[in-house]
Amino acid sequence: MLTYPNIDPVAVSLGPLQIHWYGLMYLIGIGGAWWLAKRRLPDYFPEWNKETLSDLVFWVALGVIAGGRLGYVLFYDLAAYIDNPILILEIWKGGMSFHGGLLGVLLAVLWFSHKQQVAFFRLMDFIAPLVPIGLGAGRIGNFINAELWGKATDLPWAMVFPTDPDQLARHPSQLYQFALEGVALFTILWIYSSKPRPTMSVSGLFAICYGIFRFAVEFVRVPDEQLGYLAFGWLTMGQLLCIPMILLGAWMMALAYRREGRLA
Repeated sequence: MLTYPNIDPVAVSLGPLQIHWYGLMYLIGIGGAWWLAKRRLPDYFPEWNKETLSDLVFWVALGVIAGGRLGYVLFYDLAAYIDNPILILEIWKGGMSFHGGLLGVLLAVLWFSHKQQVAFFRLMDFIAPLVPIGLGAGRIGNFINAELWGKATDLPWAMVFPTDPDQLARHPSQLYQFALEGVALFTILWIYSSKPRPTMSVSGLFAICYGIFRFAVEFVRVPDEQLGYLAFGWLTMGQLLCIPMILLGAWMMALAYRREGRLA
């Protein structure tokens, strides 16, 4: 069994001001995506200047934060937030939904693509390989917060999390998700998108891979206490939200390559 490092969730404390690692992970994710976007910009949008890219990053980041928080409220714990709405603002304690963040990003990109008069999926294909940076950083934030841990196991890399009332050795599922949704997904998308691909195929591959990775890890991750298992006694909310994502991604890739065949 490995020893959990027990990192203080508060990175910096200046009197009443506290800066949490969870929030810093979002800044790292956004900053890293911004830096790589600058490298990709000449291949996708050579006509854009730095200010245009900065505007895109701002709106996408806003979509991630607002959509992620509202998605968690709606999908995972609506009753609690209705009872105490002020909790919605306490994002440093965790409680962000990837699927809600994705919807927020889609709305932000839809608006921005209309404003810049560029094709929606061309812009999404530009953004998709950058997203795993933020996903990976977010999972490290979950690990530092000692939240979203996995089921009990006797594997040699199991950990006992300080937030676990039962103090059982558990799967460090946050690190599994960091490895899959962060490192593996970034590698797959970066390599795939390094060559010209049909419009919409990069976005489709993102949806397929994320959906499969998340669906798989949910088998060893403890479901949200207020929800439990929702279907067949073993499917979680995360898995239910990933099923249409995988199917949509497969349809998008098939359509992208079929269109390319018609154009060739």
